[in-house]
Amino acid sequence: MTRAAAPVFDLYYSCLYCRIRGTGIVIANERVEARKDRRRMKCVSWNVNGLRSCLGKGFTEAFKDLDADVFCLQETKMIRGQAELDLRGYEEYWNSAVKKGYSGTAVFTRIHPLSVSCGIGLTEHDQEGRVITLEFDACYLVNVYTPNSQRGLARLPYRMRWEDDFRAYLLGLNQNKPVIVCGDMNVAHEEIDIKNPRSNRKNAGFTDEERAKMTELLGAGFIDTFRRLNPDRADAYTWWSYMSSARERNVGWRIDYFVTSESLAASVNDAMIYADVHGSDHCPVGLDVDAE
Repeated sequence: MTRAAAPVFDLYYSCLYCRIRGTGIVIANERVEARKDRRRMKCVSWNVNGLRSCLGKGFTEAFKDLDADVFCLQETKMIRGQAELDLRGYEEYWNSAVKKGYSGTAVFTRIHPLSVSCGIGLTEHDQEGRVITLEFDACYLVNVYTPNSQRGLARLPYRMRWEDDFRAYLLGLNQNKPVIVCGDMNVAHEEIDIKNPRSNRKNAGFTDEERAKMTELLGAGFIDTFRRLNPDRADAYTWWSYMSSARERNVGWRIDYFVTSESLAASVNDAMIYADVHGSDHCPVGLDVDAE
């Protein structure tokens, strides 16, 4: 593939300054001006709940307005070519499920990757189009659509195997360079991440088992970027049921994430939730990160 033209980035650098406060000295970071050795990258992730449907609900306009360098989709429910997309300036990569009209992921990027792979290398998990990994100079970016445990928790045993194998996959990548993981991870990790924790305790996406697996992932050297930057922010959700006017009443769940290697924590400038963007039962989430 021909290398795409290099994108334009906002450039800046950080400097340390000291401020005298009484007898103490406070050390802080202050961003002051551009530096050529640091690049700022904007990533967006969105479970579109069927891209062909979302195209009729303002997808293209939202895509252009969000203006991401890398835009990751989950639950595309299509194969490449089944819909006409006007996304000029982006390379596109697709991983579709064997089962037609089910699951699926896609990535659109203005930054040409060093390599691209689909799946995690295990046949059990690689039939549903759930993972695309792009390797860039400074990091890996992994777009994931985590399996839902389903009603009655019918798929919870499989979900537990997936969690262990996906975590092992990420740890393997992390040995080479830092990792950014984004997507619908199908779990509200803490009670602050769901409107009604008590009544959902045994429902898919908020079981003790699923939440423990997210805790295990974060304990293995990764951070939930939104929660790291907003530890006490409540009522911040990314998914709402179509029933009972849940979105209008903001009765939601935060199940869409940007998770990064701990080593990238200082490079994260912001983690965003675009709750005002409609077109799906999920809203997009974003990450503003320095990619050196």
